[in-house]
Amino acid sequence: MGVRVADRAVAVSAWEALFRAQVAIMRGLAADFPSSDISFNEYDVMFTLSRRADWRLRLRDLNQHVLLTQPSVSRLVDRLVSRGLLRKLGDPEDRRGAIIELTTPGFELFRRVAALHMASITERLGDALSEAELTQLTELCDRLRTGAASNHA
Repeated sequence: MGVRVADRAVAVSAWEALFRAQVAIMRGLAADFPSSDISFNEYDVMFTLSRRADWRLRLRDLNQHVLLTQPSVSRLVDRLVSRGLLRKLGDPEDRRGAIIELTTPGFELFRRVAALHMASITERLGDALSEAELTQLTELCDRLRTGAASNHA
């Protein structure tokens, strides 16, 4: 089934609105980030690891889940390792690869910052949308994400 020109214009308009909203929200959250102990980008890495049952992920897989480019993630991980917040282990399945693990002190710091960051997120989004709209937004974004992934798999 082909896409009509009018459908393309609506799709592009929706994409632009979504993209601009995401950029504005991310900039606001980064500007209001409630920690001097870790940066917004370091939080992103620690958040990604904290969502894993074992707090571990291959570095190459971590790159697919965070918002940074790969060289930036590698340098950021090295900084967090040097501070004892992450551990870098050899990957038994790929001798050139590395597994990144969130340490207990790293998780404890993440949890403290996460509580403050969640309050900022709640305030920023909760003031703009109702609970029903937030639920609908979550469902729509999930559909967009899974639809985009399946269309390019």
